[in-house]
Formats: sequence, C-alpha cells, structure tokens
Amino acid sequence: MSKSVEFVTGPRAGRDTAAMESVADILERELHTVIVDWLARVEQEPDLKCIPLNFADRTGHLPHLLHDVIARLRLDAGTKAPISKAAAEHGDLRRKQGYTVAMAVEESRLLQVTIFSTLHKNVKNLEFSMLLPDVVTIADEVDAQLKEQMLRFMAADQAKQVAVKAAAVKAK
Repeated sequence: MSKSVEFVTGPRAGRDTAAMESVADILERELHTVIVDWLARVEQEPDLKCIPLNFADRTGHLPHLLHDVIARLRLDAGTKAPISKAAAEHGDLRRKQGYTVAMAVEESRLLQVTIFSTLHKNVKNLEFSMLLPDVVTIADEVDAQLKEQMLRFMAADQAKQVAVKAAAVKAK
C-alpha cells in the first residue's frame, strides 16, 4: 500500500477482513449520524439559529435530500439525474419559515461539510477507487438541490412582485 493511502487510512493491519463499502452505502448506514452532525453545525451558526425550529422542522427534509444524494451515487455513469422534488419542496418550506437565500446556501454548505466529514470518519471502510468521482457527484447533487431551492425562492419573489403590482394597478 502506498504511503499516501496509509497516511489517509492508517496502517493496513487488520484491514484484510474489513468490508469495503461504497460512499452510498456509508451514507445510507450513517444517515442518522449525518443528520445529527448537520444539526450540531447548524446550531453553531447564529444566522441559522435566529429562526427557532424544533428538531422535526429543522431536519425533516434531510432524509429525503440525502436519499436523493444516495440514489444519485448509485446511478450508472452517464445517466441523467432526476431533479430533486424534495429540494424544491424544501425551498418552499424554508422560505415560508423565514429563511433568506443566504441562510439556505449556508445550510447547503453545511450539508456538504457534514457528508464529507462523515466519509472521513469512515475512511478505513471506503472503496478508494470511486471516492473522488463520488465526491464530485455529491457536490454536484447538493448544488443541484440548492439550485432547485433557489428557483422556488425566486418564483415566490416573482409571484409576490406580480401581486404587489396588480394591487397597485387595482388601487388606481
């Protein structure tokens, strides 16, 4: 084993019998841990904590978004990923809860950090041959989900502007 891999994973001793797992399998197995770790990060951000939400309201969307990430990781190479319906719904929900665009972006960033930290904690079980492509896929999927959320924010803003203009015209 090369020294660079040993530096990341630790010595090989005892690894011959350890089961290697895909990134998708690790995320699926660690789903609850990802959610709890993400929440801990969110609770350290004053901008996000200023909107008081209970556990279910703050994290209820995460299983759906993470399942979309896991499903994307399991797609055959070259297969076009479906647009995340859960992400669009999450955008609507966060806007109704009073989130700003910046807050939604920060939550998304924290999700990526949490996913990558979870993978790092499980590095001794990772199939290294797919690690970098899977990291790219995760980043792409989380960013695509964020895009869907932002499209919902923008659509709601546009609808509000139209309603304000219509009310102004009606008032004349």
